Order: sequence, then structure tokens, then C-alpha cells
Amino acid sequence: MPRFTLPRSTDSAPVLVRRFVQLFAGLFLYGIGIALIVRGELGVAPWDVLTQGIAKQTGLGFGLITVLTSGVVLLLWIPLRQRLGFGTVMNALLVGPAADVGLWLIPSGLDLWPRIGLLAAGILVLGAATGLYIGAHFGPGPRDGLMTGLHRVTGWKIWIVRTGIELIVLTAGWLLGGNVGIGTVAFALLIGPICGYAIPLFAIKRGSRTERSVRADVPARASRAVPTPRATAVVE
Repeated sequence: MPRFTLPRSTDSAPVLVRRFVQLFAGLFLYGIGIALIVRGELGVAPWDVLTQGIAKQTGLGFGLITVLTSGVVLLLWIPLRQRLGFGTVMNALLVGPAADVGLWLIPSGLDLWPRIGLLAAGILVLGAATGLYIGAHFGPGPRDGLMTGLHRVTGWKIWIVRTGIELIVLTAGWLLGGNVGIGTVAFALLIGPICGYAIPLFAIKRGSRTERSVRADVPARASRAVPTPRATAVVE
């Protein structure tokens, strides 16, 4: 089974509180970002294409499928011997319901220009949310943990593993009826640079001065090595 890591308790109370607040705020906004992109109806991120496809074939809700998919992905962590963090579990449980809240609040069937605005806002919100929850240092999300685990086990470059995973889920989702479009391309091109800015911006500095500088630099370097988040990617 994946090893579970409890939140560290060596931080001061204000830092620990900020970490928890930032984690939950980031996960909630991540779901809202997904909802904004979905309501843009111009194409969604690869994993959400798969979610839409499964929803069309089963009639289950978007958020529920997101949670179930996260559970399946976590099962794939077992042979990879990935370490399960508190943030990993919260990611698996909360992003889907947050996306459902966003889908309930945001109407569908809007005109083109509002939908373009929703797509742009969704990518920005999702990128910022990625920086928030990764910067809280509570562990990787299920999909990014799968990516880093395969990278460690196979020795393949991160971008190769990431691209391979997303091509597989994108193809499967498209065959099931998921929405692939210009928004999918825009997401792939823009989310990496946005996360590359957001991750170091929101990274909570911890420990000694030297340790803080190293930890702050690791997410920045990791984000430059990976083209997309969660979802799609960054090292969560």
C-alpha cells in the first residue's frame, strides 16, 4: 500500500495554520477553475476530457467521477511505492465536489465571448490554485504522483511520462465523448508557464534560511521541467 505521511508538526502555529488554509483554498479554487473551463465549452484539460467521457457513458456526476478516478489513480501508486501525503488525500476527495459547486453556480450555453472569458479565467484560476496547494507542502495530487512515480521507476524524462499519460487519457476521453477543442490546446500551452510563476510565488518558506531557499527553488525548477498541472502537471 502507498505509505501515508501525516502533516509535519515542526512549524510554528501561524505557519501551520497558513499551510492548512492555503491547501484547502487551493483545492477549492482548483475545482472552480475546472468548472470555469468546462462551462467555457471550448475544450477541457485531458483528465477532464476523460471525466466528461465517462460521465456521458455512465450518467454519473462530474465531481463524483473526478473523485472515483482519483481513487483508481491512487491504486496505481501501490506498485510504484509512492508516498501518500495528507494533501494527496484531500486532493482526491475535495477537487471533485468543488468542481460540482462551480458547475452549479456557472450557467451553461452562454454566447461565444463569455465562454472565451470563462476559459481564460479558468486557466488562470487553476494555475494559481496549483501554486497555492502545492506551495502548502502537503504532498502531491494523485495524478502528479503517478507521473513522478513512473518517472522514478522507469527513468524516463518527466515530460515524456507526462505527455504519455495525458495522451492516453485524452484519447480515451475523446473516444468516450469528452470535449476536445481549442481550450484543450490553450490549456496545454498556458498552464505550465502560469504554474511556473504561481508555484514559487505561493510556496510557504519553512525551516532555516538555507533550507527555505532550497525548498523555494525546488518547485520553481520542477515547474519548468513539466509542461502542465494535475491535472495535469507540476510536481504536486
